[in-house]
Amino acid sequence: MADDDMLSWDESVFRDEGVLELDYLPEAFLHRDEQMETLKYALRPAVRGSRPLNVMARGPPGTGKTTAVQKLFDELAGVGGVETVRVNCQVDSTRYAVFSRLFESLFEYEPPASGVSFNKLFGQITNRLVEDDDVLVVALDDVNYLFYESEASDTLYSLLRAHESHSGAKIGVIVVSSDLDLNVIEELDGRVQSVFRPEDVYFSAYGERAIADILSERVERGFREGAVSARVLDRVAEHTADSGGDLRVGIDLLRRAGLNAEFRGSTEVAVADVDTAYEKAKYIHLSRRLQGLSESEAALVRVLTDHDGERAGAVYEAFSEETELGYTRYSEIVNKLEQVGVVDAEYTNVDGRGRSRELSLAYDADAVLERLEE
Repeated sequence: MADDDMLSWDESVFRDEGVLELDYLPEAFLHRDEQMETLKYALRPAVRGSRPLNVMARGPPGTGKTTAVQKLFDELAGVGGVETVRVNCQVDSTRYAVFSRLFESLFEYEPPASGVSFNKLFGQITNRLVEDDDVLVVALDDVNYLFYESEASDTLYSLLRAHESHSGAKIGVIVVSSDLDLNVIEELDGRVQSVFRPEDVYFSAYGERAIADILSERVERGFREGAVSARVLDRVAEHTADSGGDLRVGIDLLRRAGLNAEFRGSTEVAVADVDTAYEKAKYIHLSRRLQGLSESEAALVRVLTDHDGERAGAVYEAFSEETELGYTRYSEIVNKLEQVGVVDAEYTNVDGRGRSRELSLAYDADAVLERLEE
């Protein structure tokens, strides 16, 4: 390799590596005009001081749902009389946690960690909205996690019927789900179904060309000129499309490929850098799912790395020895891990003993262990 193709110690292939962070909000939001128009239509009444329409935004992971909400909330930030709060339900997965997040956003300080009932917390939030004559738009991002914890119906009931218990309270809800196996409406209690009639906004998986279009902006802003060729970008788009069109895979892949090029001391990212990086970037779904696990849930995953494919009873014995938790809690954790896609639970016939579940990891055990330690 010629000297002019080599990086010096103080050089980088990156212009702005922050552009390649997963939480970076891009200036351009391509291939989602229709979805944005529907969202704006639903929230337009809020700008006029009325309760907005509710929305259900759904689609595969990494298809722009969260970005759409953030873009829209940024636009509403300068509108008087409208408050917007996005709640990450993977982190705040109970009704009380959701309303604590709403309280923190409205009052700009956290509520007491204990000693405050839900009704009091709820009353303080709605009183604030009524006193200031504000409209509150709440985005429940990854709402599927509320369902996994059996908290979705109570949470939505409180939000959707707030105007009945507190006259003048105006709250609109955007529920965002990446779990395509979850039928949000059918899984809700009848009392919630009767009032939840959302606008349905579907975010389909990006195709390979759309992925290349979107990632080209990240390349332009994130890399030095000439560091990423069209051929390399096409390779990233190809791998991303093969991973279900999850744009986060492509963004992470670009960053890792750039780091690989720097490790070689090269000023240009090569196709081989992309292919090598893909071995790690393809596990971005796994990393995200593991990040939201509690200590006991992560403990069961660790146990399964040693007992992969064994019957549920045998796995429980190892788990109980590790955590001293009972079978009821163990069963709840198994169900949740299956719902989030970390564990597969298959029923099999056992001679003389009826049916039993066999538990196995949905990912390579070494990849799971590596990401549990991140």
